Amino acid sequence: MEAGTQGKHFVLVHGLCHGAWCWYKLIPLLKKAGHRVTALDMAASGINMKAIEEVHTFEQYTEPLLDFMGSLPSQEKVIVVGHSLGGLNLALAMEKFPHKISAAVFLTAYVPDTINPPSFVVDKLVKAVPEGGWLDTQFTTYGCQEDPSTAALLGTQFSQILYSHSPAEDFELLQALRRPGSFFLGDLFKAKKFTEDAYGSVRRIFVISKEDKGIPEAYARWMIENSGVQEVKEIEGADHMTMLSQPQRLCDCLVEVANM
Repeated sequence: MEAGTQGKHFVLVHGLCHGAWCWYKLIPLLKKAGHRVTALDMAASGINMKAIEEVHTFEQYTEPLLDFMGSLPSQEKVIVVGHSLGGLNLALAMEKFPHKISAAVFLTAYVPDTINPPSFVVDKLVKAVPEGGWLDTQFTTYGCQEDPSTAALLGTQFSQILYSHSPAEDFELLQALRRPGSFFLGDLFKAKKFTEDAYGSVRRIFVISKEDKGIPEAYARWMIENSGVQEVKEIEGADHMTMLSQPQRLCDCLVEVANM
């Protein structure tokens, strides 16, 4: 860290079926650069004790992040980083705690707008997946028959696409630690839209992973334009799991965000 530069506090949020464990390479790099890091498990993820069948709304899923943000001293600001589905966790935290967030980094993540329902950007990409495109991913329903929720467990074949440039050891880590998650599309369709006064007031940065086959660059750039994100960074050689395939480049990118 450069002399005179004060370390920042990064809060890391994982994507679907993952947990705080997926940041294990990035955390020591950020700490070595002089920053504080908190990696959180969302509800029913990682080592969080809840089961997905107990989580019926996206806000319930996001509770660990919202509780953490609420616990921060009023004068403390953090940099939040959300990966993939974690972009919507970020958006919810930005809506509720805009004064506590100095920057929000959407790491090849879903980034919503303030015009459409929060489900819009996820639903658009999900519907674009061709029949059979989810390969061996398992989908199950839970909850009441009148308003069921859908759980998803990323399959081995589908995960290989997401981990195309990541080490084999990290892919095996996913096989051991993945847990069922949900896109909560029904709930997010009914949820309030994010607002310009809160969500839109926070500095937003989008990080494109150039080899990402989960959220392809063309779709990422459409979301950037659709949401009005002004700052865009690119990481070469990174697949969907940027923090595993290119951890040092991601660290350098985040340090740049912290120093601006």
